[in-house]
Amino acid sequence: MNYNPKPAMSLSRFALIAAFSFAVAAVSAPALCAPSATSDERGDAAFLLAREAFRSGERVRLARQMESLQGHPLQAWAEYWDLRLRLDNGDASGVPDYLGRYPGAYLAEKLRGDWLRVLGKNGDWESFQRELPALALPDAEIRCYAAQAAGKADTVRPLWISGQDLPRACEGLVDQLVAAGGLTVEEVWQRVRRFFEAKRVGAARSAAAYLPATEGFDGRGLESIAQSPAHHLAKLPAGFAAKRGGREVALFAVQRLARSDPQDAARRFARIEAQFTAEERAYAWGQLAWQAALHHQPEALAWYEKAAGTALSEEQMAWHVRAALRAHDWSVVRRVISAMPAILSAQPDWTYWQGRGLAAGGHVDEARACYQRIGGQPNFYGNLADEELGRPIEVPPRAPPPSAEELAITAANPGFQRSLALFRVDMRVEAVREWVWSLRGMDDRALLAAAEFAKRQEIWDRAINTADRTQVQHNYSLRYMAPFSAQVLPKADELALNNGWVYGLMRQESRFIMNAKSAVGAKGLMQLMPATAKWVAKKIHLVNFHPGRVAEMDTNVTLGTNYLKMVLQSLDNHPVLASAAYNAGPGRARKWRAERPLEGAIYAETIPFAETRDYVKKVMSNAVYYNTLFSGHSQSLKAALGVIGARGQGEMGVEQLP
Repeated sequence: MNYNPKPAMSLSRFALIAAFSFAVAAVSAPALCAPSATSDERGDAAFLLAREAFRSGERVRLARQMESLQGHPLQAWAEYWDLRLRLDNGDASGVPDYLGRYPGAYLAEKLRGDWLRVLGKNGDWESFQRELPALALPDAEIRCYAAQAAGKADTVRPLWISGQDLPRACEGLVDQLVAAGGLTVEEVWQRVRRFFEAKRVGAARSAAAYLPATEGFDGRGLESIAQSPAHHLAKLPAGFAAKRGGREVALFAVQRLARSDPQDAARRFARIEAQFTAEERAYAWGQLAWQAALHHQPEALAWYEKAAGTALSEEQMAWHVRAALRAHDWSVVRRVISAMPAILSAQPDWTYWQGRGLAAGGHVDEARACYQRIGGQPNFYGNLADEELGRPIEVPPRAPPPSAEELAITAANPGFQRSLALFRVDMRVEAVREWVWSLRGMDDRALLAAAEFAKRQEIWDRAINTADRTQVQHNYSLRYMAPFSAQVLPKADELALNNGWVYGLMRQESRFIMNAKSAVGAKGLMQLMPATAKWVAKKIHLVNFHPGRVAEMDTNVTLGTNYLKMVLQSLDNHPVLASAAYNAGPGRARKWRAERPLEGAIYAETIPFAETRDYVKKVMSNAVYYNTLFSGHSQSLKAALGVIGARGQGEMGVEQLP
């Protein structure tokens, strides 16, 4: 894959990619029938009024709108809202009839769960146990009610140990478990520690309520310690270590200080280390090592060795491996991955790195076995494993297109009909839930028909995500769609940007949802922050720009591709660095470089932000598939990842970029 500046694409080249893109987006088949626009508009208006009536708890007004929704795809939603209001008032009389009329539907599952929670709260265990088997996916609250019904308090133990939040239904089980001596003091401390690590002081204090008074835990002032851990450590009272509670609060301060300054935290802990037990010392060094690894500090590996006497979390183990990768210490990579729980070490990332570690140690056959376990998987590490095995990354043969009958079955699916109607009224979250639920149990043929159906409705994200689910029969032109090519490709070519990389980034940013808006305010196909958009518009002298135009497709793509070009040029023209910068900012992408050249895959794996780490891997793998589809030739992910230059190398103007 060539990411270097290149001349404008020839007409024949543009025609090839445009033909691919237009084929993906074509809607030449007859439209799969839908109600008339006027009928839709009337029904949609009534539905939105019904939603408002439900939100305000007005059953009479809701009932009036339900009359207008007879035969509308969203009639089931209005009926569900009516039954929810009844349930809230203790009336479940209409629930069984609804469940019988909508068997297997998303809303039937949702309503049954609501009903089971009411039954559990009321202690109607006979009815609860009768209805529970029909629920497909019970959540933690319902599982705790089920444990209450069965008299099995120990069922809550895995939830407690995992560090998950406990619904109110589970609290009684914990009380029973404690009363029966089934929950040890050590298990309570482990939960307190996990909440401390997650920066959830209130939850830690609640968990500590189960400690005996002899532990000496004082939860007062924890928020102050979290804000000023160095001050707390400097003012420790002489007898702080007399009881475990005092020592654990000090460990909390060490852990919080390590988040901002692992070196200072380590120095301060070393002064008081002798006052802790061996396990507590190991726990502290495990926290310090974890934070040092996140900060890419070389002391991390030595500090991990000091943590040998404590149980590390999965996140700590992962960062132990990542610290070893940056140090090129393959023996530690092998040892730590081998010690991981089987379910963790079997994940593609650790399987690949174990293979690399084995290969570095001369264990070629064992390494090859690791690669074979994940080779062929259409993801970042499956791609890399294929290349280690000498296999090209290829697009599978395209499955036969869905037949008219298969498409008709899809169009008639009530769940898909409800989903489309929800998209139409801009209830995207609910629409996606209906869509995903309707995919349950589908084989590849049905999935491909559903993906094609979504494409024809121009719901690009559902087409992509649905096509992604196939196991044997595939259509990668649906998985890696390239809509809006007439707008995107000329801008990418004008800026000499690799087309596959641009599309790979857009696919990850927005799944081609034009009005996408992130939780932090990024907008449009290329998810631009308003301040960044304003800055780029000024830089390129974009006329008639104002913030309200950021989400417009042409404006968004113009600004996004120009910003991507600026970021790329400022970071050694390296797509891995530029991808990281596009997500997390150029300053961070530069900071994450090492003191010496670093393999691109190792740089990606050791990005401290989980979101950015996942983002970069997916963008780069996406780019391989897009370029393969665009060119008709296999591409190399390893070549695209390349080598990241040492810190300070090839950087131009990073400080000036937002």
